[in-house]
Amino acid sequence: MTEQMILALGGALMDQAALYALPLIGSVMLAYAVFNLIHDLRKVQSKKVAERLREPFGGMGESENERAVKESILRRTHEATGLMSMALSKLTLVPKLQRMLEQANLPWSATSFLVNVIGFTAVTYIVGYFLKWSQAMSIGMALLVLLFPFIVIYFKRKRRLNKFMTQLPDVFELMGQGLRAGHSLANSIMLIGQQLPDPAGTEFARVFHEQNLGIKVEESLQNMASRIGLLDVRFFVTAVLIQRQTGGDLAEVLDNIGSVIRERLKLFGMVKALTAEGRLSGWVLLALPVVCLGMELVVNPTYADVLLNDPIGQYMLMAAGISQLLGLAMIQKIVNIKV
Repeated sequence: MTEQMILALGGALMDQAALYALPLIGSVMLAYAVFNLIHDLRKVQSKKVAERLREPFGGMGESENERAVKESILRRTHEATGLMSMALSKLTLVPKLQRMLEQANLPWSATSFLVNVIGFTAVTYIVGYFLKWSQAMSIGMALLVLLFPFIVIYFKRKRRLNKFMTQLPDVFELMGQGLRAGHSLANSIMLIGQQLPDPAGTEFARVFHEQNLGIKVEESLQNMASRIGLLDVRFFVTAVLIQRQTGGDLAEVLDNIGSVIRERLKLFGMVKALTAEGRLSGWVLLALPVVCLGMELVVNPTYADVLLNDPIGQYMLMAAGISQLLGLAMIQKIVNIKV
């Protein structure tokens, strides 16, 4: 009995310490986020650089791709400021996150994004504390606010890379026609940036503007391959680098790469059609328990309220939700056949 009382007292003290410590930590993080925001707004030199980079070349109007390109180049010039931003910039996660943001074409820097996400997460927990939410509900809502932006970035990045992949055959065909017509490689890249929509137009326009700013076109293409991370883009960049060093018919090489990519896209579409049933089964199995719980709350609220109000039921719901997500991930992994 004494041991049980000691354990209960220790648990109560830990809960009380968490209730006091977490809001304090969240408030400090929120203060850092506000400080970083005000500091960024007051940077005069960065504003001058931004205004200079946003000026249209030659006084002419610029397309949507060119504006997106200049915004992406500006994101590369932003440095981490503030104590928390500089501390986060040292994490190994930050370069990978910055790459994901660039692949999703989102106008954020990785350190500012992390600071804001942590601040909003802390604010969510503090709001739950003052609204007298349960500990499990406060932590769950805070985790939801923490993970939701990363989920949005993941799906936006995936959709943009898939669209870029489907545009590659048209890119290589247009570039090959430009080379056969007598255009240089830089002019062919500029043509792609002007004629094709985002993401291919934006990425190739960025290559063209980078070489206009003094970077070698080979280095700009290598930066694009590293930024996009697709194997076919690396094949294209390797072919261009070899042609620049040894010579050869680059237009014919691009035609061959484009035909191979078209066949791969056809095969990928066939595989996707054959695995559609498995992917749909995963989503159905994920939605079925949620629908059953909602129906139970309508038909027999007293029976279902145990899961919502009882602490053991809440933990069971959290465990069930995690299990459902793991099951969906396993099904998606099984039906995701590499082509």
